[in-house]
Amino acid sequence: MAISQYLKEIGRGKQGARALDRARAADLFGQVLDGAVTDLEIGAFCLAMRIKGETPEEMAGFLDATYQRLQRIPTASGKPLVVLPSYNGARRLPVLTPLLAALVARRGLPVVIHGAATESSRIFVRDVLHALDVQAHDSVPAVRDGQVVFLPTEVLSPGLKRLLDVRKVVGLRNSAHSLVKLMNPAVGKAVIVSSYTHPEYAVAMAQVFELVGATALLLRGTEGEVVADARRLPQMDGFIRGVRVPLEEGRKGTLTDLPDLPREVDVDTTAAYIRDVLAGRKPIPDSLALQVEHILHLADAS
Repeated sequence: MAISQYLKEIGRGKQGARALDRARAADLFGQVLDGAVTDLEIGAFCLAMRIKGETPEEMAGFLDATYQRLQRIPTASGKPLVVLPSYNGARRLPVLTPLLAALVARRGLPVVIHGAATESSRIFVRDVLHALDVQAHDSVPAVRDGQVVFLPTEVLSPGLKRLLDVRKVVGLRNSAHSLVKLMNPAVGKAVIVSSYTHPEYAVAMAQVFELVGATALLLRGTEGEVVADARRLPQMDGFIRGVRVPLEEGRKGTLTDLPDLPREVDVDTTAAYIRDVLAGRKPIPDSLALQVEHILHLADAS
């Protein structure tokens, strides 16, 4: 179906718009990813979905279309791949996604971070990884046990990166920004670590994980990153092949015994802090240590 017909259904405002079923959502999103539509139509799609909001069925369809076009990531041993999406970066707190990745990899699992810079004023994980001598790959490798790999989004899907970049023009998030936190780019089993910024997103994301049968960890992360806030103990929910498994009830407020986090969030300071933690010169923040254990539990159960 031509995209204009879909736009007539989804573009009638929050009250008048009609939801698409999974198959038609996949057809629509596939056309967008393939670049088979005009820039004007892409803008209309992004704004229509922004106003209407995606249903779990629609997001599952968007994922279906993405998987048909995605460069999938193999592992060298067949162990579940731990997937850490990183698209928000640091604003007031150090971006500790590389620390989470290193702690998980140290326990023997293959880890991939995929991401892109979606704003101009933040510190992004790619730069911190570079300072830690983890370089971005320009093709998809087989990830070894205990290895951390960073893959820019455009390596996995150029169409998805183009859609993320629409934000730079219109100034608003679109469906792709939610999708990258839900997708499984692995060839085989994976544990997707995902985060939300507002409680209503937690409900919607959980419904998608249940619908697509994902194995995942879902929590309120740090400024949109998937790493647990080192100052708090957030609620963590697991999903094993789509079945929700409560993992951590969480604790309201700030922890009384706060970790010695760096005051600055720049690349070099963050990288130095991560090196200190990995070398044992500084303790692992309690919330990150718990998050690592929950990821390992999900990997064992996947």
